[in-house]
Amino acid sequence: MLDIKYIRQNTQKVEEVCRKKHVDVDISRLLEVDKKRREIIQALEDMRAQKNRVSKQIPVLKDEKEKNRLILEMRELDNNSDRLDQNLVEIEKEFNELMLKVPNLIFDDVPEGRDEGDNVVLRQVGKKTEFDFKPRDYLEIAEKLDIIDVKKASKIVSSRFGYLKKELALMEFALIQYVFEVLTSKTVIKKIAESVKKGYSDNVFIPIIPPVMINPEVYVRMARLSEKDKDERYYFPKDNLYLIGSAEHTLGPLHMDEIINEKDLPIRYLGFSTCFRREAGSYGKDTKGILRVHQFDKVEMESFTVPEDSLLEQNFFVAIQEHLMQSLKIPYQAVMICTGDMGAPDARQIDIEAWMPGQGKYRETHTSDLMTDYQARRLNTRVKRKDGSMEFVHMNDATASAIGRTLIAIIENYQQKDGSIEVPKVLQKYLGFKKIK
Repeated sequence: MLDIKYIRQNTQKVEEVCRKKHVDVDISRLLEVDKKRREIIQALEDMRAQKNRVSKQIPVLKDEKEKNRLILEMRELDNNSDRLDQNLVEIEKEFNELMLKVPNLIFDDVPEGRDEGDNVVLRQVGKKTEFDFKPRDYLEIAEKLDIIDVKKASKIVSSRFGYLKKELALMEFALIQYVFEVLTSKTVIKKIAESVKKGYSDNVFIPIIPPVMINPEVYVRMARLSEKDKDERYYFPKDNLYLIGSAEHTLGPLHMDEIINEKDLPIRYLGFSTCFRREAGSYGKDTKGILRVHQFDKVEMESFTVPEDSLLEQNFFVAIQEHLMQSLKIPYQAVMICTGDMGAPDARQIDIEAWMPGQGKYRETHTSDLMTDYQARRLNTRVKRKDGSMEFVHMNDATASAIGRTLIAIIENYQQKDGSIEVPKVLQKYLGFKKIK
């Protein structure tokens, strides 16, 4: 949520951001409602002040006629106050609905565009994997090795579900253990932080296994549940709970309605969870296999920083993602997401896309979202500065590992001519084998 004072003072800029993000919200109507709201609040305050003044006069008045006149005046004030209170409830409702629709501001380096076709490649890292044979698609390889089964999952559940089996199931746990080991290592985190900026915070990540269900009110405060989002979410009416689409959905509210001391920032969390998405907007896309499914596992990063460090923190998150991809020796590209392809709460978004030789293209495996104070303002998460002042924290979230997609990238980049799969060296110590065959 943006500050209404900022919207009043920067109306054209906010309208321009709405245009660039293709968000339909009537800023003129918002300002009109805001003006009415402030007028009603002022009128109510004036009435209360008048009532307080008159209520002090009545007990000391000896003139009964004057006393009765003031009592009648008080009753009239009460009636008017009740009417204005009701008007305020209605105005506040419309005001809040409009405010929740206003997207976050964007950084100057975010490219303007309509969809993923307008995203900008920042860099490509690693030579595309080459073979002396025609590379195969991951699903073809996995089904021959009997390590992925989508056919039985489709019969037992429905389409867009899958079973991970045998060595691939073990590799998922190896990958999770490896990511947690890296992000809780003071030595590794310090090295990555120093690569972003000398002396930048080397606070390690706090491991979390979060709930996978969330209260709708909190989901809205996280800016992850709107009318547009609802079709993407799984909802349980009887319990009034949603299944989360990613671990940050329940990591972000950990400091809701709290004040954090500046000395304790940045606070960084690393959460593993199963995630659930309807993929309502992806009809016809990636319908086979496990690349785009309704249920998947993911390791997610979430952090809270002082405002001046939020851009550094996003760059730090991206550096972690690149460190993990490089250690797995998977070629990738970093992509700056354009205005039309980024989420409404995002101020800046960078994706990592892994090279998939079996598919002959890069596919998204990681995303990094800088939210500035957009979520924190809704969550009422503030920082108490060293000088005693208060302000909203800035929040970042990013993928540490989208397990299914990373496994796909490993299968395709480590496939062998005989149909087997080499295990990345950094994962071998967690497994009792170096090859899946």
